[in-house]
Amino acid sequence: MLPVACLPAAGILYGIGYWLDPVGWGSNSVASAFCIKAASAIIDQIPVLFAIGTSIGMASDRDGTSALAGLVSWLMITTLLSSNAIAMYTSVEVSQVPAAFGKIQNAFIGILSGLIGAGCYNRFKNTKLPDWLSFFSGRRSVAIFTALMAIIASIILYYVWPFIYSALVNFGVSILGLGPVGAGLYAMLNRALIPFGLHHALNAVFWFDTAGINDLGNFWSGNGTLGVTGMYMTGFFPVMMFGLIAGAFAMYKAAKPGKKKIAAGLLLAGSFASFFTGITEPIEFSFMFLAPGLYFVHAVLTGISAALCAYLPVRCGFNFSAGLVDYILSFKAPMAVNPLLIIPIGLVFAVIYYFVFSWTIKTFDLKTPGREDDDEMEAEKLIVLANNNFTEMAKIILEGLGGFENLKECDYCATRIRVEVNDYARVDEKKIKSSGIPGVIRPSKNNVQVVVGTKVQFIYDEMNKLMSR
Repeated sequence: MLPVACLPAAGILYGIGYWLDPVGWGSNSVASAFCIKAASAIIDQIPVLFAIGTSIGMASDRDGTSALAGLVSWLMITTLLSSNAIAMYTSVEVSQVPAAFGKIQNAFIGILSGLIGAGCYNRFKNTKLPDWLSFFSGRRSVAIFTALMAIIASIILYYVWPFIYSALVNFGVSILGLGPVGAGLYAMLNRALIPFGLHHALNAVFWFDTAGINDLGNFWSGNGTLGVTGMYMTGFFPVMMFGLIAGAFAMYKAAKPGKKKIAAGLLLAGSFASFFTGITEPIEFSFMFLAPGLYFVHAVLTGISAALCAYLPVRCGFNFSAGLVDYILSFKAPMAVNPLLIIPIGLVFAVIYYFVFSWTIKTFDLKTPGREDDDEMEAEKLIVLANNNFTEMAKIILEGLGGFENLKECDYCATRIRVEVNDYARVDEKKIKSSGIPGVIRPSKNNVQVVVGTKVQFIYDEMNKLMSR
């Protein structure tokens, strides 16, 4: 999520540029051209941002050396597997080189490069070499080992990448061939994969230039097809700006009388984040595991929204997510089509979400926020923590994780604190949830993800302070 956090800057610059010159896209205004070019400097380098950001994010201590390692890995792989290099290895014309190598500079390879850089950093940052090589000991050895690993990865990719690329392209083409139905299928899978964190891999196929679709980049650059480009982003706006907020209100109405205040604090903050920025995890994780059937309904409704928007047609785009900020900025984008239709569509989906959620919750007695069977003491604690007492929340979460001595590694992403523990049996999920957070995920035996929301950094910082004491 670190490189993704760079994209709003591009969105703002693009939006200003297109508002200044909605017809010429910079050709009639120096200020417009300046903004658009500045934005493209970020969008055009998304794979590099992924390489650097992933490497920092996966490093054990976020040291800048890991960023350098990720960049080294990216430069090695993309140079060794470029079309010109392949033509040299095989003694053929560049035109005869498989198309896969012409697309080696993509988000998928960026993430892979970042993982290699982070892996080498974590493994070799404390390496001790003989005295005559001591200058290259420790962190200075990381780039050397990264280069060696990147060469090995390039040799493997030389044989494997054409098959991976073909599979991604075929998948993308099959979805494209389905038109609005394909857009709906993609949006539904996008939501369904969020609990596993795999939706980013799916997004890389449709939003970026991994398989030639590049819906996000083409929407803002104007290189796409008017009426087509943007179909894999538009359908999220009615859901994130209207549908989920109505669903949250339905969950609040369904909460037990004594727990409405607790539910309101959680759902109101999540609703604002979803509407304004398009960050939906605080709401989605509040019921994802408590009521998985309701989350499936949400995924299906998202798919219907995407299919409907693709069919009408209406086209809007985003650089970060489908919230109010990106919605407004995309009005004058080159590929925007009927963006005002998002409002009536969103209002319709708000009504649908409210009644479908209300009926489903009551009919199947789902344990959405405020309907759990927690005891009153835990409920009172949640009320106390509703005022953003990050220190107290961090203390409770740390205790629930088994104390600082039980933490092997601790990091955070956009909305979650990610922890590797020494003894999984010491983790008390109920204790963690009593801090007021939406949910806890256990992806593997010794890994715990504490879903916090958009204020995750503040709680993570407080945990670090507590551990340092």
